[in-house]
Amino acid sequence: MSALVRVADEHVGDVAVVVIDGEIDASNARDVRERIRNSLTNRGHALVVDLAETAYIDSAGINVLFALDLELRQRRQRLHVVVRPESSIARMIAITGLERAVATHPERAAALEAAVAP
Repeated sequence: MSALVRVADEHVGDVAVVVIDGEIDASNARDVRERIRNSLTNRGHALVVDLAETAYIDSAGINVLFALDLELRQRRQRLHVVVRPESSIARMIAITGLERAVATHPERAAALEAAVAP
């Protein structure tokens, strides 16, 4: 994993939670995606990707999220993204249209609540 980013994962019930701290760019996007994918299980029904501590994301990182959303939909699972509303990450997510494709939440608790809702 790149020195630019730290990826930590945990499970809350049947929901995988991945916390990304640092920067996601073309140099590490593939590694970040694989690390996120490794946290998934077939019995889980949702994935929360917490970008609250992410300082930077470029188009390669956004593409990782779009690809994860597509993969999860095919598995009948859902992607939820935590992003601080005032952050540059939120602006990037809005500009790229990702917020129309996946559920975004201002904090992890809200994402977890939505992830476990029927």
